[in-house]
Amino acid sequence: MIRHRRPFDPLALAAVISVSAVAVLISLVAVILVQRAPASEPAAAPGPSGMCGTVPTHEVRDLRGMTITTVRNTDWPSKPGLTEDQAKAEFIGWLDLAVAQHHNAIFVQVKPSGDAFFPTDYAPWSEWLTGNRDNVDPGWDPLAFMVSEAHKRNIQFHAWFMPYFGSSTEGAGGDISKLAPNHPLRQHPDWAVVYPANHSGSRLWYNPGIPEARTFIEDSILDVVSRYDIDGVFFDDYFYPYPTGGEKFNDAATYAKYGDGQSLADWRRSNVDALVRELGERVKQVKPWVTFGISPFGIWRNLSNDLENGSDTHGLSSYDEIYVDSRKWVREQWVDFIMPQLYWQIGNPPADYAKLVAWWSKQVEGTDVKLYIAHADDRIGESGAWSNPAEIDKQLTLDEKYPVSGSVHFTASDVRADRLGAVTRYRKDHYASLALPPVMAPLDSPPPAAPADLWSTVDSSGAVTLHWRPADGAMAYAVFRYGPSEKTAQLVGEVRATDPGELQWTDTPASPGPYGYCVSGLDRSWTEGATSSPTTVTA
Repeated sequence: MIRHRRPFDPLALAAVISVSAVAVLISLVAVILVQRAPASEPAAAPGPSGMCGTVPTHEVRDLRGMTITTVRNTDWPSKPGLTEDQAKAEFIGWLDLAVAQHHNAIFVQVKPSGDAFFPTDYAPWSEWLTGNRDNVDPGWDPLAFMVSEAHKRNIQFHAWFMPYFGSSTEGAGGDISKLAPNHPLRQHPDWAVVYPANHSGSRLWYNPGIPEARTFIEDSILDVVSRYDIDGVFFDDYFYPYPTGGEKFNDAATYAKYGDGQSLADWRRSNVDALVRELGERVKQVKPWVTFGISPFGIWRNLSNDLENGSDTHGLSSYDEIYVDSRKWVREQWVDFIMPQLYWQIGNPPADYAKLVAWWSKQVEGTDVKLYIAHADDRIGESGAWSNPAEIDKQLTLDEKYPVSGSVHFTASDVRADRLGAVTRYRKDHYASLALPPVMAPLDSPPPAAPADLWSTVDSSGAVTLHWRPADGAMAYAVFRYGPSEKTAQLVGEVRATDPGELQWTDTPASPGPYGYCVSGLDRSWTEGATSSPTTVTA
């Protein structure tokens, strides 16, 4: 491999070595350069963000991701009790899928049912990992491994928590005695509510109305934020349980103690609001760059519930029936992003995707809250509208008319299944090129400096490897390239700065070029800094 920093200058060498030696050396270099073309020395100084020398850069800002569900071994691990090597190999397979789909984020369920995929004093080891509820240490840290491997591919890792779940319906159910010996609800049975109480699908819930239980839940999540290099904390739509068979959630005693004159519904909503507000504030105090986002049920309230603010829908009102005031979280900006579960097709009479994406777009107006959409890849292939492989493709097209900043697909197994070729279709139409995540709230620090000393090597196959030194303030890097007839430098690569030493990225251009390359740094908020000096390579 030949490193190219500066162009070869035979006249300078001639002043200190013999003419015959120069002739031999020039002949050797000529042979080498036929095989491995050098990079030219950058002629321009580092440029502002958005410029590669005199050529403007172009990048798509779009969060693209999928959920990796661990409960019931839905996505990963494929079954309980896998060896460490087996589990790691399976997870890398999911990352390979994410890379192939041009995704830049994954949302992994790390605390699925009162248990955990990491060592912690706040929960026992997950039965979905180990195959039992006896808190047997598997001997490795899955969360540390997952975060590291995701970052090697510059994929955001969002840690997905089920905050109030205390047990699974398949495992301990509603029986505290069947929980792991160190389960917190064994030490605090007064925090537990069985719901539904008279049903085969019972599970244990942490009571959202008990302040000590809420603080414990927040502390358990902050423990992860402080110990792991995650990019985000993520909840889905489980706070108070969805109504089942007309049964009541048994929190009457807690309401009598803490209700403070509020209606039961208002008190329950205030409990959920407190968790969302407090956790969002506490996450930012520990690591300002870690995002906090929630994926609520897609309907806040119907017009029949709220003529002024409701959506033109006829479904479950999450505000009234599961005590989730997701609109308030957005308006108060307690979350960094909201990801409504719009699991209905365009034109669905009770809940029309088109009407709901318009309604949610209106809610984020005037706020700094990003709007992502959760898409129902698991419904592809169902009868009716979901038998059309173009459904999600059409949804993504519709999103382009609104301030939608990204899409997340439920679940990873359904993305991989690619039923009806629907995933291939929307990838081709919407994810054909790379994308950077959206810029989040700026950090209290200057943007990254321009990467310095960009140089290249070219091997005999024409593969170009760029090398550069780390830039102050950069967490990741964007690589831009333009060809001989192109007037814009396109985003072609992304690199996470996982190693403090020299960074590199390899390209396999389709033709000899010449090509111009530049690199820019991105900080933890994904704000882009100045661009490096351009370098030109003939492959």
